[in-house]
Amino acid sequence: MSIRICSSTGNDALISGLRGDVDPAVVVYFASTCHSLAALSAAIKDAFPGAASIGCTTAGEISSGKMATCSMVAMALPPEIVSAAATAVVEDLRSPMAVSSALDSLSAQMGTLLSTLDRATHVGLILADGMSGAEEAVLERIRDLTDLPFVGGSAGDDLAFHATLVAANGRTFEHAAVLALLRLPAGYRIIKTQSFRSLGKTLTATEVDEGKRTVRRFNGVTAAEAYAQALGVDRAGVAGRFMTNPLGLMVGGEPFVRSPQRVLPDGSIVFYCQIREGTELELLESTDIVTDTGRAIEGSQRALIVFNCILRTLQLQEEDQCQAFGALFAKTPSVGFSTYGEAYVGHVNQTATMLAFR
Repeated sequence: MSIRICSSTGNDALISGLRGDVDPAVVVYFASTCHSLAALSAAIKDAFPGAASIGCTTAGEISSGKMATCSMVAMALPPEIVSAAATAVVEDLRSPMAVSSALDSLSAQMGTLLSTLDRATHVGLILADGMSGAEEAVLERIRDLTDLPFVGGSAGDDLAFHATLVAANGRTFEHAAVLALLRLPAGYRIIKTQSFRSLGKTLTATEVDEGKRTVRRFNGVTAAEAYAQALGVDRAGVAGRFMTNPLGLMVGGEPFVRSPQRVLPDGSIVFYCQIREGTELELLESTDIVTDTGRAIEGSQRALIVFNCILRTLQLQEEDQCQAFGALFAKTPSVGFSTYGEAYVGHVNQTATMLAFR
């Protein structure tokens, strides 16, 4: 059985497009809030009762060769690619014990301790409530408990910013995260790409409210003033530079992007992810998303699951580059969605993370 990809606006057509001569081991699906995720999740479970299945709501969809809106996309992975799979739900994102219980469930389903699994052939997927503000805590707890890598994204709701949903094995959840652990005998690679370069200017977070993802002061002055000074612009114009000039935590010369969201009346800046006090960040400048992504996915892969930040999607729309970006995935079976945050090592912004099947 080959990998099967389908994009549709109806449950029946989507499921029909996923059917093959052998039942899939795993089905991954993403759907706009134009559709009922609960109905889609139940329909996939009914159609493929033996498959592990996870999905979520989106802020735009990606399938082989195109970006879309108000659609649903899915990928069916055969047993020859995924020889074993386990799923679990973190129903309370604020509870460290809930994460621990979910990982224990994955371990039980795999029939062995996670610590005994080979990192070269085992990888985790995570889809989290994109309105929870709790992704950092969940990913940190996962890192505390296992060295197996997890990659994924935060669910969207078509920019309504009201409620995002995740689903697993026919059930749908709010304020939750779903995990899948896959055994891939041929291996995999995780791709992380962002389109920025450092301007060589450092901002140190000297006063923060981590729980609210808010920086009050950089370099001892109000966050908005410090950001404006670094850019050489008036404070009144800083919000207009957030998309093209976010900040980056530099690791080995590579940025892990922290994107500003809005300026508060007191000059604090709210970010889309958490920044800890004392963190040194570098001011970034945007480069070409299509060129950079094309370079990142060069090489041999059998399929891709793509988690692309909604801020990247909005920039692609502004630059009239959505068709060119979608075309990057035309030659490889691919599904994905525009996220409210990306997961790899931690929670990042303005990034694309991808699981590439070898």
